[in-house]
Amino acid sequence: MTEQKKPPYGIIAILFTGAFVTIFTQTLLNIALPEIMADLNVTPSTVQWLVTGYMLVNGILIPASAFFIQRYSNRSIFILAMSLFSLGTLLAGLAPTFSILLAGRMIQASGAALMMPLLMNVILAAFPVEKRGSAMGVFGLVMVVAPAIGPTLSGFIVEHYSWRVLFFIILPVALISLALGIFKLKNLTFQDRNISLDKPSLVLSSIGFGGILYGFSSAGTMGWDNVAVYGTIAIGVVSLIVFIFRQLKLKEPLLEVRIYKYPMFALSSVISITLSMSMFSAMILMPIYVQTIKGISPIDSGLLMLPGALVMGFMSPVTGRLFDKFGAKVLAIPGLAIVVATTYLFSQLSLETTYFEIMAIYTVRMFGISMVMMPVMTNGLNTLPMKAYPHGTAINNTLQQVAGAIGSAFLITLMNTRAESTGKDLAMSGAAPESIKNIAMLDGINFAFFVSTFIALIALILALFIKKPVRPASEAEKAIVYKQKEVTE
Repeated sequence: MTEQKKPPYGIIAILFTGAFVTIFTQTLLNIALPEIMADLNVTPSTVQWLVTGYMLVNGILIPASAFFIQRYSNRSIFILAMSLFSLGTLLAGLAPTFSILLAGRMIQASGAALMMPLLMNVILAAFPVEKRGSAMGVFGLVMVVAPAIGPTLSGFIVEHYSWRVLFFIILPVALISLALGIFKLKNLTFQDRNISLDKPSLVLSSIGFGGILYGFSSAGTMGWDNVAVYGTIAIGVVSLIVFIFRQLKLKEPLLEVRIYKYPMFALSSVISITLSMSMFSAMILMPIYVQTIKGISPIDSGLLMLPGALVMGFMSPVTGRLFDKFGAKVLAIPGLAIVVATTYLFSQLSLETTYFEIMAIYTVRMFGISMVMMPVMTNGLNTLPMKAYPHGTAINNTLQQVAGAIGSAFLITLMNTRAESTGKDLAMSGAAPESIKNIAMLDGINFAFFVSTFIALIALILALFIKKPVRPASEAEKAIVYKQKEVTE
């Protein structure tokens, strides 16, 4: 892999287009699930697989992306990813039955899983260390705005048209992106044709990450006492431990876990995981509060979160440039302080809290997150030698998926447990039955946000130890000695 003297903006624009449409699809179906249930005559637990299955495929394939990015050209990977994504989109849009819709959705996910790691690696290869913040900031815009627009657009379309229109809207964009990739995309990264895929590692990775993701994602609906929940988590954890030990022994690991020997990468990874867990609290708990307790419609619920996502998208390039100038620590500390403060404010919600108060707190919270996420991640990646970039991006993206699933399950469990306890206390005190449910649910949500405040506080404390990379990645590559096979240029 080699850094480019002049960044190829045209090529990166093509990759951004593909990344936007694939990331956009992640949240596109969330609001449309009730309509799909009614149309295809399936149960809530069945239709949820359209979301869970998509996430599982991502969790299984993203760890393997490091191998594909090292072995094949970015052009080949992009064409394969967008071909799979387009095929899955077409199949889902035409699906006569739920099983075919699910198959199309998972084919979609298999293409989408490769796009984020691919784009991040191309950015790292194309931009020198001192300009990566700005580039990664633009990438952050795509990563945040795309999934934020999904629910809002989905709510509007489902209210006026068939859910199938959702797929036919994004299909032309995907096909245009694919055509541009075929005719215009050039390769920017170096390939090692001799690198081999360790199949046992791929199996262990799939079972490990897949089991953990499935178990924690299912806990909210199936309950922690269900064997499908604790059984898959246990199998996933054991497989993941075996996977890690195997990587440490291999000369060509599927995921180079030894990069955690770089202190700043390890620190940035832990901060990102912690922040992801806290960030998901608002993404999961807010829709429950505004729709169940406040009675706000799904469309207005999506619109409530839109300003925050747009602010975060607008700020991503700005914080990227500030990162290039001042470093991650200057941004992360005030950003995380804002996250801690706004998360605490969410723990004080009441039945009288207004729509615009919620919108304002959420928007300020997303402003704080925009100051942290990409700068901290980029700071960590900048400490790695260039040939470790695919492993660093794969590990970061995978752990964010896992952290999101664990954080969501943990907070939903806290909310439900607290709500049940409060409901029993209210019933014993003689409160009106019609008010018990909402008051108990509100108390559960507030308690979950209160715990999430301490999770964000941990990230803030860790941010105090952030330092700039001692050496640029090119120099670090000359100094570090890997146990894995050396890549020759």
